[in-house]
Amino acid sequence: MEFTTAGVVGAGVMGVGVAQNLAQTGHQVVLVDISDEVLDHARQELRNGLRAYTLLNRGPAVDPAEIFDRIEFTTDDELLAKADFIVENVTEDWDIKQQVYERIDRIVRPDVVFAVNTSAISITRVASATTRPERVVGMHFMNPVPMKPMVEVIRGHHTTPGTIDTARRFLAGMGKDCIVVEDVPGFVSNRVLMLTVNEAAFLVQDGVAPAADIDRIFKSCFGHTMGPLETADLIGLDTILKSVEVLYESFNDSKYRPAPLLKKMVAAGLLGRKSGEGFHQYR
Repeated sequence: MEFTTAGVVGAGVMGVGVAQNLAQTGHQVVLVDISDEVLDHARQELRNGLRAYTLLNRGPAVDPAEIFDRIEFTTDDELLAKADFIVENVTEDWDIKQQVYERIDRIVRPDVVFAVNTSAISITRVASATTRPERVVGMHFMNPVPMKPMVEVIRGHHTTPGTIDTARRFLAGMGKDCIVVEDVPGFVSNRVLMLTVNEAAFLVQDGVAPAADIDRIFKSCFGHTMGPLETADLIGLDTILKSVEVLYESFNDSKYRPAPLLKKMVAAGLLGRKSGEGFHQYR
C-alpha cells in the first residue's frame, strides 16, 4: 500500500508535529480537530515548528508555503475517508479516545491502520473500541516530532505482524526508525520517564533543590540534553499528570502516585512551554 494521504486526528502539539513531518516527507495530510479556534492555533504552531526546524536542521531548507499546501486543516471527520493511514493524537483521556475511535472507525476504510500516539493508554483497550483490532498499533512519537528519528511502536494483543510491518513502512516514509515493544501501561519510555519526572516534582515540592538545579544535575552529570523538569515543561504538565494518573490507576502501585505539586500546578494553569510557565519561565 502507498501512503499518499495520512489522516492526523488531534491538532495539539504532537498532532501538528506529526502533520509537519508528514508534509515535509511529501505526504498529503488531513489534520482534524474539533474547532476552527484549535485549527487556527495549530497553524501558528506549524509556523513556529517550521522556523525551529529551519534553524536547527542541517538538511535542505523547508518551504513553508509548500508544507501548508500539503495539509488540509478541517473539523470534518468525513474527510478521513481518503486517508491511507491514521495517526491519532487526542488528549490522554480514555473517554475521549473511545468516542474518537468509535466515530472514525465508521468513516475510515476497513483496510487502513490506526496508530495510537499515546503516552500510557493501553493499545489493546483502544483497539477494543474499533472493528479492526488487528489493525491498531501504538506509535509513540517523541517531541519535537520532525527532529526525532526514533519512534516507540507498541504491539497490542490483537496487532498482527502485517500491521507492524505496515507501521514500519509508514515510519520509514517519514524518515524514522522504530523499536517495537509490548503493550503494558507506559510501555518502556514513559514507564521510566513519567516516574522520573514525578519524582523530580517531589524533590521541588520537598525543597531538596530548585527545578533549575535538578535539571542541571541531569545535564551536567549524565549528559542529558534536557533535564526531567525541562522535559516535563516541553511535553506539557497536564499531559504528564494524566500519564502518571494512568500508571497509578493501571498498576495500583503507590510509586506512581502523582506529586501534589504537579497536580497544583496543572490546576493553576502552569502547564509548561505552552502556557508560558511551568517549572521554568518561558515568557
